[in-house]
Amino acid sequence: MTSHGGRRTQAERDAVTVEIGYALCSAAFAAAVVFGAVAGPALLFELPDTPETLLLRAGPVLAPVLFVARVVSVLLRFRSGAQPSQPGRTSPDS
Repeated sequence: MTSHGGRRTQAERDAVTVEIGYALCSAAFAAAVVFGAVAGPALLFELPDTPETLLLRAGPVLAPVLFVARVVSVLLRFRSGAQPSQPGRTSPDS
């Protein structure tokens, strides 16, 4: 943010809101995909007891971990100003 301790503009507040929404939605999608990929085979197929138990325990553990990691990484990237300062420009000398 460019306000350096001052109040944020409406555009800055809107940008933060959109970024939080994106972080939450993309994290929920990624967590659902990982859960389905890990626990899905155990739910769909007849597996031996040990692999089935491992998959059914790993899915619910990995999904929230990925959710939190995705939210944190998106919000930290947004905070660090990874976006160009001028629309359409990718580097200061372009």
